[in-house]
Amino acid sequence: MNEYDRFKDERTNRVNAQSSDPLLLATSHSFLEQSFKHKYSYNFEWLGRPIIQYPQDIVIVQELIWQLKPDLIIETGVAHGGSLMLSASLLALIDICEALEEDTLYNPRELSRKVIGIDIDIRQHNKEFILSHPLSRYLMLIEGSSIDNKIIEKVSEIAGRHKRVMLLLDSNHTHNHVLAELNAYANLVSDESYCIVFDTMIENLPRDLFHDRPWTPENNPKSAIKQFLETNSDFSEDKFIDKKLLVSVAPGGFLKRKIR
Repeated sequence: MNEYDRFKDERTNRVNAQSSDPLLLATSHSFLEQSFKHKYSYNFEWLGRPIIQYPQDIVIVQELIWQLKPDLIIETGVAHGGSLMLSASLLALIDICEALEEDTLYNPRELSRKVIGIDIDIRQHNKEFILSHPLSRYLMLIEGSSIDNKIIEKVSEIAGRHKRVMLLLDSNHTHNHVLAELNAYANLVSDESYCIVFDTMIENLPRDLFHDRPWTPENNPKSAIKQFLETNSDFSEDKFIDKKLLVSVAPGGFLKRKIR
């Protein structure tokens, strides 16, 4: 066994140990609940754009994108565009690394990798910042409801031209909306790639934290995942990621597609 494989084995043992520590689990949940009250996730940016994610989730998305090397990432929910920039920057790094490995020039004018950002309302000031960003050539913005049939058809047509597709769902967090997104887009995810459903933590947080939102502990992305998995055997929850992160807005939301 080489040193890196030994390190990975040790890491697996550490992750399993930490996820069995009741005090650590309670502390992690307490931190998530208390930090959520302070809108902790709003404190961070990625390449100049607010990302509105917890650092742990940012890191695991980076790990998965590097591991999978997708040529298309579909994201629902745009907001300020930070998550789009995270995805686009990682695709750019993959392109640069592949060019270095092949001893060829990186040509940003000949890009095959793309990030699609879908949102029912992309505010003009955010759109201007996103489209003026150096990474904008990796991005395609689609304005409208992610569960509108015309948009689903457009995204499906684009996805059909790509081999490795990854999906990130982070728009309307109600049960019905997330379930509709899963039913519309999950079949586009390539084998052994991921569909990441954010904000499943709503299921485990106090109801009064969402008094101004339409979602609740019984009506949220986690409940949508449960119903989706009852009738879809192509995906399963990657529970090891939950054990690894401990603090995440997406517990149970890392769905890995099986090999067909």
